[in-house]
Amino acid sequence: MAEPVTIAVDVMGGDHGPAVVLRGAYQALQNDPDLHLLLVGPADEVEPFAAAHDRARAVVATEVIEMGEHPAGAVRAKKDSSIVVGCRLVKEGEAAGFFSAGSTGACLAAATLVVGRVKGVKRPALGQILPAYARPTLLIDVGANADCKPEYLVQFAQMGTAYMTALMGVESPRVGLLNIGSEETKGDAFAQEAYQLLSRQVPQFAGNCEGGNLMAGDFDVVVTDGFTGNVCLKTIEGTAKTLMKYVKDGLMSSALSKVGALLVKGSLADLKTKLSPDTYGGAPLLGVKGAVIVGHGSSNETAVANGIAVAASTARADVAGVIGRLVAASPKADAGKGEDL
Repeated sequence: MAEPVTIAVDVMGGDHGPAVVLRGAYQALQNDPDLHLLLVGPADEVEPFAAAHDRARAVVATEVIEMGEHPAGAVRAKKDSSIVVGCRLVKEGEAAGFFSAGSTGACLAAATLVVGRVKGVKRPALGQILPAYARPTLLIDVGANADCKPEYLVQFAQMGTAYMTALMGVESPRVGLLNIGSEETKGDAFAQEAYQLLSRQVPQFAGNCEGGNLMAGDFDVVVTDGFTGNVCLKTIEGTAKTLMKYVKDGLMSSALSKVGALLVKGSLADLKTKLSPDTYGGAPLLGVKGAVIVGHGSSNETAVANGIAVAASTARADVAGVIGRLVAASPKADAGKGEDL
């Protein structure tokens, strides 16, 4: 039996509306008998669902942060939005984690301003599990910090290794630096300085990871700045979708290939599942005091259920606590002050 855990869910997050989020919440409850949910959103959306499910409770929020709004400004102005209320539940200890497929920027701002950073963390970072060939790989950062300093990447590595150890069971994660070549002298001044810092301060650092090797699975954690990581992630996701379209077109191109398609239908379905971002549910925001998982705006009910499950696993493993201890033990650990958004 798993440890009971409570996760707050932004019912208003995502492109497909509250109905899809609620179906995903139902699926998550079915999959985990020790899971409890706080469903955050308008009364007419969350109260009927909560009334019908014993392990769900409605938390009414009267505002919604739209995708086009300025993230930090909206978080400060809309105190009763579903994202802000969900993060407040984590801060106040009513929930151990929060899942939202709403505005990524607003989730990052609310998690940082409301939930707060782990002591010593300069910048929280988004990580994303990639279905690399040899083994899953965590790419971090994938969008929280477009502008980085080399020392941030040291903390990204520390947070990433904590996550992979606690969630994926990797005893000593191999860390790589995303770069344009394998030699330590490759890259711009930023990459070269980051390489030297990682070499000195991260025992698991194993060198540079070229873009072409990212999906090979040679590393358990690959660190980069949020701008590069976001472009890289979206390129991988787009390539995977295009690849599946090419495969489908090829298999449907003739009568003979259609017969072959029937023979490999199961294997192709497995491949599609492995490559789909829905399988991993969302990206953990590491470095905040709680389990905050940010889902795709296009999340379907399966992605929502998986994102809630990741939030529950992250909370149960006390990843935030592990990160705090790692950062505190680092020779370059900050005195506790983060940097402004």
